[in-house]
Amino acid sequence: MEIMTSTRSSDSQPVLKNFVPYKPKRGEEYMNEKQREHFKHILLDWREQLMQEVDRTVHHMQDDAANYPDPADRATQEEEFSLELRTRDRERKLIKKIDNTIEAIAQDDYGFCETCGIEIGIRRLEARPTANKCIDCKTLDEIKEKQLGS
Repeated sequence: MEIMTSTRSSDSQPVLKNFVPYKPKRGEEYMNEKQREHFKHILLDWREQLMQEVDRTVHHMQDDAANYPDPADRATQEEEFSLELRTRDRERKLIKKIDNTIEAIAQDDYGFCETCGIEIGIRRLEARPTANKCIDCKTLDEIKEKQLGS
């Protein structure tokens, strides 16, 4: 399973190529070893993809760094580098969140809402592998955030 990140700056979700959803067996315990391995694999692949993007950025900036005589060209290059660095900074924070999630899997503390303790659900975790809240608690948080932000 290869993970690709979107080039849109507002989207930090993995785009899974050849993704095969987990199919729980009847009576299977939630977040058993097989399920934890499934999510750990997704997270490790996603992390690797992000790290490759960091390497590509470093090489791109080294290769394309030029001192253009034209101020407009210099400004364009600086803006491009600035956008790339902001994207990499967001991804750096995401890598930290992925690492924390992998640690939660290792501690057998993955897949349950940190607010209310119920199961987050396999499909939600496949959509957002770093989710740490169930959909209801996350929705409430977003409503509160909107009310405080307005």
